[in-house]
Amino acid sequence: MSAVRVLLMGYGRMGRLVESLAPETGVEITGRVDIDNAARPGDWPSADVAIDFSIAAAVPDNARRLAARGTNLVIGTTGWHDQEEALRHDLAALPVGVVFAPNFALGVNLFVALAARGAELLADRPEFGAWIHELHHRAKRDAPSGTAIGIRDAMQHAGYGLPIDVASSRVGSIPGTHTVGFDSPSETITLTHTARDRTGFARGALEAAKWVNGRRGWFSMRDVLGL
Repeated sequence: MSAVRVLLMGYGRMGRLVESLAPETGVEITGRVDIDNAARPGDWPSADVAIDFSIAAAVPDNARRLAARGTNLVIGTTGWHDQEEALRHDLAALPVGVVFAPNFALGVNLFVALAARGAELLADRPEFGAWIHELHHRAKRDAPSGTAIGIRDAMQHAGYGLPIDVASSRVGSIPGTHTVGFDSPSETITLTHTARDRTGFARGALEAAKWVNGRRGWFSMRDVLGL
């Protein structure tokens, strides 16, 4: 089987990490789009799939350009949530597949599923209030993180109807720590996921690129992992 050909959108820490891990996953990096060629889409290298770890403002337009030429997409950039519905509408008519996930790590996606299950079990227990607290490095632009928003949405979709307080901290070099809590007058339940580095995010993005190649539709990491 031939290697999946991947174009990197953005070449920051995540883009470089994806590139370094690609050879061991059977993925061929055909090139990258960064500040030097972002304004010249005609010069972008061809690929089967583009992995986007760029900036939020660039995601919608770049996704439309790539989809128009038949390139599937793996989008890990967050902070453009308010434009997701419009982008999904525009891409629905094109023969491409998209995996959008605020976090590609296997452990995080299992953590979201556990948080949703906890919310489902406590949906009829109004004495348990819920919160989410997330910590990231001081350079992270969006707060709350896309992962925190995804956790909240999963809990709400599971039937938890009370308000869910979401708080963010930006400090130091923390790759990402997320805690979900349920608190009642007499007891507290907490679930925490801690990322020690960004390797899990990059490996997940590469796995998503291999999975979405040849598919059509809008998917999440839950689809990729079969959760």
